[in-house]
Amino acid sequence: MPRVSTRPRTRPRSGPACSTCATRSSARPWTISELLPPSVTVVGSVNLDLVARVRELPRPGETVTGATFERVPGGKGANQAVACARLGAVVSLVCAVGDDAFAAEALPREERLDVRAARVSAPTGVAMILVDAAGEYQIVVAPGANAELGGFELAESDAVLCQLEVPDAAVVSAWEQATGLFCLNAAPARPIDVDADLTVVNRYELESLTRRDGLVAVTLGAEEALLLEDGEEVARAEPPRVDAVDGTAAGDAFTACLLVSLLEGREREEALRRACAAGALAASRFGAQPSLPTAAEVDAILAA
Repeated sequence: MPRVSTRPRTRPRSGPACSTCATRSSARPWTISELLPPSVTVVGSVNLDLVARVRELPRPGETVTGATFERVPGGKGANQAVACARLGAVVSLVCAVGDDAFAAEALPREERLDVRAARVSAPTGVAMILVDAAGEYQIVVAPGANAELGGFELAESDAVLCQLEVPDAAVVSAWEQATGLFCLNAAPARPIDVDADLTVVNRYELESLTRRDGLVAVTLGAEEALLLEDGEEVARAEPPRVDAVDGTAAGDAFTACLLVSLLEGREREEALRRACAAGALAASRFGAQPSLPTAAEVDAILAA
């Protein structure tokens, strides 16, 4: 029995790594092996996060002192790739970094994660992040090398996962080459014309979606999350209560866990609960990638 079925695609696939697309039916159910872990290709950003932790976020024109500072690897693409790997998937990350000292710090190192990083002339991407005592945050991103990502060929995988911290052309190319499920975390919010099987947004990003068919997951912060199919609610879940200290990677943990859970054949309600739990766990820890939970940690908080 197939684990997940997809809709017929509304746009033809093409691309250098999609030689099988011409011979397979676009309506063929998408399946993965019951014996192997799911495989995920992430096409996305890599940043070095420059993080300052303060008691309160500054107002416009205000200077705040007494902060602590750290540098940690980040970027939505890298975060979600690491999250998928920790949740048990076999992951490839397709990304771009500069030929500079920041690249070595920014690139993730994780078991079960294969990093395919193009070296480009632009500097490695940087995110400047302020986090207050309640875990609320402000982020400014200098995309650098991420803005030059392109010209890649994707191997077959069970799912391709993209975000919008890279050029639209890179996202469209990944969508065209995907031979399995295509998942889009439509953040930062902007319209893009791809037909995703699974789209993940927050309540604000939802307004920018040009396509709302298929599965759409909507996160509502610490309150709850919804899963819609063709506009109709099919699941709803609340995250476990935690003491939030840093919400920077909560959305990345949610996205990765929802995708991996669906790839594992879990029911939608269970997949959404697990995704909410992963997001809550990430928010309860400092740092982006250091906060991302394992599958065992998700199991434990749901069993508590």
